[in-house]
Amino acid sequence: MKQFIGVRFRRCGKVYTFLATDLTLEEGNVVVVDTVNGLSLGSVVTIKDVDENEELPEDIKPVLRVATEDDFAQERKLTDKESYALNECGKIITRLNLEMKLISAEYNLDASHITIYFSAENRVDFRELVRDLSHILHCRVELRQIGPRDEAKILGGYGRCGRELCCAGFLTEFAPVSIKMAKTQDLPLNPLKISGVCGRLLCCLGYENDLYKELRTNIPKNGTKVDTKVGRGVITGSNILSQTVMVTYETGACVEYPLKDVKIVAGAKVDSSSNDLQDEITEEEIKDIID
Repeated sequence: MKQFIGVRFRRCGKVYTFLATDLTLEEGNVVVVDTVNGLSLGSVVTIKDVDENEELPEDIKPVLRVATEDDFAQERKLTDKESYALNECGKIITRLNLEMKLISAEYNLDASHITIYFSAENRVDFRELVRDLSHILHCRVELRQIGPRDEAKILGGYGRCGRELCCAGFLTEFAPVSIKMAKTQDLPLNPLKISGVCGRLLCCLGYENDLYKELRTNIPKNGTKVDTKVGRGVITGSNILSQTVMVTYETGACVEYPLKDVKIVAGAKVDSSSNDLQDEITEEEIKDIID
């Protein structure tokens, strides 16, 4: 029986599909697979039977075997070699005066190929670095530049919430996050408060975005005249989650009311335009985020 096997090579990494033939596999098994970079160890996360009439992709690669103790021993041995490779790579970077930050290194199972991840502000000409490093390590060397989010995913850490970083804990892909999401939640556009350890907008801004958009539809805009049990006032603020508004009276008094306790004066309207926030960001907002 043939099966499509979903394999993940690192925690929270992407899932790649391989073909298993005459192997009895279960989710959680560690297997040896043939990849574009050679043999690699990965964990089985999904299993799907192949329909007899289903046409197989031409480029699909096979699951070779369930990992053995020798494979695990080789993996542990490679950990030391990866540390050595990073150390030697750092020496060459210093000698060549390259502006790049090393993140991690990964050998394939037979140590014939190593991938070194790094971050940099700009593009880096690392051709000489690759030549020198290949001569020292005696294998094929691939350098891969990654962005701040991927760097945080690899290195891990903890967020301001006290929990493990989402990207390192469970996110397999990065969803787009925009300033509009912070504005929808009435958060201050202060980079220190809406950015993660990677320096980019918090991924969690997107988790509650749909809920905030829905709740905003009930909130009248600031400046709307309303009647309350003690008289007429003007809305000067709101709390989206608690569905309350701040009403200011001519006397200067300010009282918080649930939405059900205020009545919009005839002719006044709910601010549908402000609830559907504009995507454009002002120059001042852009400066706040960059600085």
